[in-house]
Amino acid sequence: MEFTAKQIAELIGGRVEGDENATVSSFSKIEEGKPGAISFLSNPKYTHYIYDTQSSVVLVNEDVVLEQPVRTTLIRVANAYECVAKLLQFYESMKPRKTGVDPLAFVSPSAKIGENCYIGAFAVIEDNAVVGDGCQIYPHCYVGQGVTIGNDSVLYPHVVIYYGCKVGQRVILHAGCVIGADGFGFAPSANGYDKIPQIGIVTIEDDVEIGANACVDRSTMGSTYVRRGVKLDNLVQIAHNTDIGENTVMSAQVGVAGSSKVGKWCMFGGQVGVAGHLVIGDKVNVGAQSGIIGNLKSDQSYMGSPVMDPKLFFKSMAVLRRLPEIYKMVNDMEKEIKELKKGKQA
Repeated sequence: MEFTAKQIAELIGGRVEGDENATVSSFSKIEEGKPGAISFLSNPKYTHYIYDTQSSVVLVNEDVVLEQPVRTTLIRVANAYECVAKLLQFYESMKPRKTGVDPLAFVSPSAKIGENCYIGAFAVIEDNAVVGDGCQIYPHCYVGQGVTIGNDSVLYPHVVIYYGCKVGQRVILHAGCVIGADGFGFAPSANGYDKIPQIGIVTIEDDVEIGANACVDRSTMGSTYVRRGVKLDNLVQIAHNTDIGENTVMSAQVGVAGSSKVGKWCMFGGQVGVAGHLVIGDKVNVGAQSGIIGNLKSDQSYMGSPVMDPKLFFKSMAVLRRLPEIYKMVNDMEKEIKELKKGKQA
C-alpha cells in the first residue's frame, strides 16, 4: 500500500518540504535509504546521512537546521521519533489478521472464545478459560485453567499462562514468555527446603508488553501485579508478590526480587537487580547493571552497585581507575615514614 507525503503529513500533523506527491510503501533506516521508503532523523549524529539518503521521504524535527540542500522530501514534525512510532503502529494495524481455530489446536468445551480470534496449531486452551474478542494466540501456546485474557491481546508462540492468571486488553506476550510459574518460595528445614505452595495469581493490566523468555511469577497469596502500560524487555524476571507500577519500563535481564514495589514511570537499564521487600518511588531512573538494596525516593536517578547519585558514581569510577597508582603511592609513603622513624630512633 502506497501513501503520499501529503497523506502522511496529514496523518501525523506534519509540514511537507518538497514534493508532497512523493510516494512511499516501506520503511528504512536513513543510512540505508532506498526509493519508495520513508526514514526519520531524530539523533543529530545521523544528520550527515540526510544529504545522500535515497529514501523518498524523511521525517525531521521542526528545529532541525540543514547546512545544504537535500534531494529527499522532508516532513517536519514536533518529534520525529514519536511520529515514526505512530506510523509503524498504523502500518502494523493495516496487516491482515488471521482468524479461526486451527484444527490441530485444543480448546476445552468449557472455555469461552471471543469473536474474530485466531488460535494456532497445537495451542491449548484449558477448562473455563476466557479469551476476549480479537485475540491472536499463536501455535504451541498454553492457556491454563480459569485464565482470562482481554480483548485484542497477542500471545506469540510458546507463551505459557498458568492457571487462574489474569491478562488485560491489548497485551502483547512474546515467544517463550511464562506468566504465573511458582514464586521462589522455600522454607529451610532439617531435611533441606520445604516448598511453600504459591496459591496466588499474576494480574497483568491493559497495554502491557512483555518480551521473549521473560517470567512473571505467581504470588504466594493474593497477586503479583504488572500495571497498565508497563513494558518489559526480553529475559526480565519479576518475582512473586511484586507490584510494577504503571508505564514503568525495564530493559533486558532486569531482575526484581519478591515483594518489592516499583513506582510509576520508572526506567531501569539492562541487568539492574532489585532486592526483595523494597519500595521504589515514581519516576526513578536506574543505570544498567546497578544493584538496588534499599528503598529509593521518587524523581531521582541512580547508578552503581549499590546504587548512588550518578555524579558520585562517575567520580568514584575515576578514582577506581587510579587505584593501582594510588596503592603504589601509599606503599611508597609507608616506606618513607618507616625510614624517617628509624632515623629519629637512631
